[in-house]
Amino acid sequence: MVSPDAENFDYLFKYIIIGDASVGKSNLLLRFAYGEFREEYQVTIGVEFGAKNVKIRGQTYRIQIWDTTGQENYRSITRNYYKNSACALLVYDITKRESFTNIKTWVDECKNQTAKTIFLVLVGNKSDLKNQREVSFEEGQELADKLGIPFYESSAKTGENVEQIFNKSADEIAKKIDQNYYELDSEDCGIKVGKNKRNKEAQKKEEVKLDDKTQKKRKCCNSK
Repeated sequence: MVSPDAENFDYLFKYIIIGDASVGKSNLLLRFAYGEFREEYQVTIGVEFGAKNVKIRGQTYRIQIWDTTGQENYRSITRNYYKNSACALLVYDITKRESFTNIKTWVDECKNQTAKTIFLVLVGNKSDLKNQREVSFEEGQELADKLGIPFYESSAKTGENVEQIFNKSADEIAKKIDQNYYELDSEDCGIKVGKNKRNKEAQKKEEVKLDDKTQKKRKCCNSK
């Protein structure tokens, strides 16, 4: 049975989560979509999927998340999921400097595989392990500023900033829709207009037709 949430939205945004293996990508998905956290590390084979509806400024947005493996063996498979994405979370582990150093490679790969309209967010995960930190908050912020993208430190374990990462990025994408930044007829942008939005637009058109009929009727009556 299809969940009502899977159909009742104004817009659907496709997200991808990328970064080195074991930085916590799967747990970010689990925490946001299902409120869960997996203590034991499990290697993602290919991709994992989750989705959740959020309400922002009176509209419902369905965030569809694809968590890609960071293992080189499966990189050719996961590249296919980069296409048609509205947002990419670039994730590193604050306790592993190498995962932070490799962000540049992930940025380059993402830009080579996705549309130019993709919205990037830098995420330093595992903020609950600050005593094991190898990458400072300031370094993360400096890199994000250099890339011109938002930056968050998060913990999939405690939930710190997880909701904010998805909700605020969705809000930014929604603002860009209002500014006609995307070609919504194209699949490349990773955005799909939902049933709710189509129904609202159809209702507006019907209201305009009724208003036109009312105006014409009034003019006709006034001329008699």
